[in-house]
This record gives sequence, C-alpha cells and structure tokens, in this order.
Amino acid sequence: MTKLSQWLAVLITFFAVWVILLADQLPTISLSASSKEVIWLLPIYLLIAFACYSLAVIGYRVAMFNDCTEAADEIHRQIDEARTELKAKGFKFSN
Repeated sequence: MTKLSQWLAVLITFFAVWVILLADQLPTISLSASSKEVIWLLPIYLLIAFACYSLAVIGYRVAMFNDCTEAADEIHRQIDEARTELKAKGFKFSN
C-alpha cells in the first residue's frame, strides 16, 4: 500500500465518521450542542495540527541535514578535469 493510499484511507475514514457524528446517525450516541460545535470545527483543527507537524518535521530535517564533503570534493575534481579537457580542445575560460 502506497503512502498516498494510506493517507486517503485515513482521510476518508475520518470524514465518514465526522459526517456521521454531525448528522446524528448513531442512535447510541447523543451529542450536546457544545460538542457538535467542537465536532463541526474538527477538520480545521486537524489541518492546523497537520501544518504544525509538517513545519516541525521540515525544521528537524533541515537542522539535521548532513554536509556531503566527499561528494563536494568529487564534483570539484570532475569540474577541474572537464576544464582541463576543454582547455586542451581550445576552449578559453574567463576566470
């Protein structure tokens, strides 16, 4: 199961339960007016929580990003090799 299908399954299940609770389709559960007001705003709370989680994950991953010094050295070496090959073929660099 892909990550997208997992997220869609969770969202569809959440919204199905949300609609059932708002429409009072469960005879065993009777909700007060104040709890219906909270349930009505539940998708907005979920969206805010998801945004906070996303910002926290992005911030953590940026803070823990590793420098790839070996890869940078290899790229610089390849650039130098390409420059020497191009100079041998008559290409002139400005710097």
